[in-house]
Amino acid sequence: MKVWKPTNDEIQSTNNWNTWGKEASEFPWSYEETETCYILEGEAYVADNKDNKIKFGKGDMVRFFRGTDCVWTITKDLKKRYKFG
Repeated sequence: MKVWKPTNDEIQSTNNWNTWGKEASEFPWSYEETETCYILEGEAYVADNKDNKIKFGKGDMVRFFRGTDCVWTITKDLKKRYKFG
């Protein structure tokens, strides 16, 4: 898992990505493919099964690598753009 502040070019590249949103909640998730997300709204914490934890929110870019098993905790309703690969 990786979080960073994207460049303007990286943000522009997300314009054609799919969007997804979810209310504040907690749920397990497994990544069968690498996924890159640009966070449009909200805030969340994600902890994987190796005790790695990340926090991210509006304006962050996040990458989850294939094979990651984790638990999402959304603390503020979240909206993101995402792509696989």
